[in-house]
Amino acid sequence: MSALTRIAEEHGHWIIRLQLATIFIFHGVIKIPMAEMMSQGMGMPIVGVYMLAVIEVLAGLGFLAGPFLGSLITRISGAITAVVMFSAIAMVHWPQWSFVASEAKAMGGMEFQLLVLLLGALFALRGNELLSAAGSASS
Repeated sequence: MSALTRIAEEHGHWIIRLQLATIFIFHGVIKIPMAEMMSQGMGMPIVGVYMLAVIEVLAGLGFLAGPFLGSLITRISGAITAVVMFSAIAMVHWPQWSFVASEAKAMGGMEFQLLVLLLGALFALRGNELLSAAGSASS
């Protein structure tokens, strides 16, 4: 096994993990000062926006902590991500595909949200074995 393959198997998951954590922590934190506006825009009670913000931050932190605290944390964070993104698609982005905002969909379509949903589902299904099992199968 080459050194690059070993490094990719051991640490490659951080590429996706850090991005998902950043997305969810940022989007959770940014909801707090904008909760009233988001509540009106999404048709959610303001307490629901605050709950969503906390859930998003916890999911992001779970992606960062999962490798150290166990695969269950990663799986829970992935499942939360998938559910949150499914809800975002259903409530805000459906049926427009392109992420570009339009008159009908000021927040844009579901292209990016679907990608994040599927990455969350992948972590929910694979946990911390995201890359190592795939590398073993091809060896």
